[in-house]
Amino acid sequence: MTRLVWFLLFGCVLAAAVSLAVGPVPLGVDRFVAAFAGRDEVAATILFQLRLPRTVVALLVGAMLGVGGAALQGYLRNPLAEPAVLGASNGAALGAVVALYFGLAAVQPLALPILAVVGAMLALLLLFALAGRGESALTLILGGIAVSMLAGAGISLALNLSPNPFAAMEIATWLMGSLADRSMAHVWIALPCVATGTALLLYDGRALDALTLGEDGARALGVDLRRVRARVLLGIAIGVGGAVAVSGSIGFVGLIVPHFVRPWTDRSPSATLVPSALAGAMLLVLADAAVRAIPTPTELKLGVVTAMLGVPVFLIHLLRARRQW
Repeated sequence: MTRLVWFLLFGCVLAAAVSLAVGPVPLGVDRFVAAFAGRDEVAATILFQLRLPRTVVALLVGAMLGVGGAALQGYLRNPLAEPAVLGASNGAALGAVVALYFGLAAVQPLALPILAVVGAMLALLLLFALAGRGESALTLILGGIAVSMLAGAGISLALNLSPNPFAAMEIATWLMGSLADRSMAHVWIALPCVATGTALLLYDGRALDALTLGEDGARALGVDLRRVRARVLLGIAIGVGGAVAVSGSIGFVGLIVPHFVRPWTDRSPSATLVPSALAGAMLLVLADAAVRAIPTPTELKLGVVTAMLGVPVFLIHLLRARRQW
């Protein structure tokens, strides 16, 4: 476990270094040194104002999606669970689409992340209302599917009623997910949300282990399922809301990362949380670096790349490991 964490930490540092070096203007070691020494203003601008914020945002978003997927797979006892299952991702996306549709994002840049977090929280409240006092994972899954479909319908409605094709294009582009043109302002928006969400999820690691025995078994061990549910859902809503606010919709990271990490742990939910966060961060940083390295007329959207890579990799891994569940 400890070796895995150290290995993934080293991988995150290496991935961040690659991300800082890759782009339309490649930066070698000499220009890195010159930028830090203040001798190359162009390299310093590219490094500190363009690539560093983008890399940090990728680390934060990837970590949140990874730990969110691992926590939900443990809590729901479902290997196909991810943040989108509870409607948090679509709820956050709907909040951001509202900001784009009504032009609020153009008037006040903070309107988009604020409404994304509000959208995720409203999705959470609606899920609580649908699930009622039930503590069953199946109830949450069914309620989450309903919330996700409702939010998806709202997004489709906004696209359909968009006042002009440019607004519809802006919404569609944002929904595909991207980390282009991110600044330190986006870092400070995502950081508190991701830190709060991750802390809430890590707090219940032992409770997730107890849930592997079933709800009755967890109660027998003294686990308060209502409080655990509240903390897990709040962690997902706050963390994923903040992540989606600065990156758009990026899928499959929370789904596939825990499956890659789990074989290297004792397979308990608590043992996969921190490694999944680190692996998610590393994966998204490398995917974003690949987006910039691939020569295309226009930069590929990060959500498209993660989907193209995630689906076949997940299917191959699922076919190999399906008997281990």
